[in-house]
Amino acid sequence: MASEAEILDELRRLRARVPQLTGALAAGVDGLVLAQDTPGVEPERVAALTVTALGVAVRMADATGQGDFRELIVRGVYGYVATYAAGRGAVLTVLAQDRVNLGRLLLEGRRAGVRIGELVDAEAAATAEAEERADPAPVKAPTKATTARTRTARAPRTTATTNARTTTES
Repeated sequence: MASEAEILDELRRLRARVPQLTGALAAGVDGLVLAQDTPGVEPERVAALTVTALGVAVRMADATGQGDFRELIVRGVYGYVATYAAGRGAVLTVLAQDRVNLGRLLLEGRRAGVRIGELVDAEAAATAEAEERADPAPVKAPTKATTARTRTARAPRTTATTNARTTTES
């Protein structure tokens, strides 16, 4: 996955842009923490809950015809938990105080999600490409020769039918 330092740098920039954030973490869709800046909160627990909520949110969006998952906002008495799609392989979760400007939170969270998604997806693509070069697909041995099958013409079917009319009376 992407460098933890790069993702952590993006999380810190997000917290600088939105001062009312109390924490931020990026997790893989498998629930593993990629990077976190969440003082006073167990990041592994938040990541696991994020992936669980993500599963429900994805199914909800699909079942209601709303398209692919983009974000999930939960408001509690003391603040917000917002989860954003971050590319194909990660999610961003931010924690914010109740007094946060919600519009600013949404805007900056979406931007950070895109940046983190680019980092994670680029690293995943580079890893896949490196694996493909290192271990090319095995060459299949030729199988025994088979003859080409062709279709033979059939004689048209002839069926004797009588001129039967059916009438229905109403």
